[in-house]
Amino acid sequence: MRFKTYSSTGAPYVMVARGGEMSIGNSFTMNNGIHGNPIGCYDKCTFFIDNGAELRIGKNVGMSQGAIICHHKITIGDNVKIGGGAKIYDTDFHALDPIIRASKEDILHKAKAEVQIKNNAFIGAFSIILKGVIIGENSIVGAGSVVAKSIPDNQIWAGNPAKFIREV
Repeated sequence: MRFKTYSSTGAPYVMVARGGEMSIGNSFTMNNGIHGNPIGCYDKCTFFIDNGAELRIGKNVGMSQGAIICHHKITIGDNVKIGGGAKIYDTDFHALDPIIRASKEDILHKAKAEVQIKNNAFIGAFSIILKGVIIGENSIVGAGSVVAKSIPDNQIWAGNPAKFIREV
């Protein structure tokens, strides 16, 4: 039997709802708070997996002070780096219709779509990855970007909204 290895500075916040699934591959590292990665973000890593949702994190993934909020499905490949304060969401959290959003039915009508971050991708500090996005292999998301559409393999994207910059 082989045991998985993890390393962490500080303790993350982890909430896996009944019926939710979370798996993390070997050699996962995370920094929680300012001590592990003094990038100007004091948060601890946050993992929220809702009932019926699935979060899969591959091998040799590193993450600093980020948040992964999973209401449907998020898959992170191997050798991915998630920069300080980055956020990954597979939901809008609320209904788009203002009448529904103002009602008690709001959360029942939130849009959800799978997020995939493929092998060797790098998500820059303080970026936000939104629902339905695929980040291609070896691709890079510049710091502070808001990614609302998929990024092909081997490309660099940055900005708000994130746009193509150049090939890797």
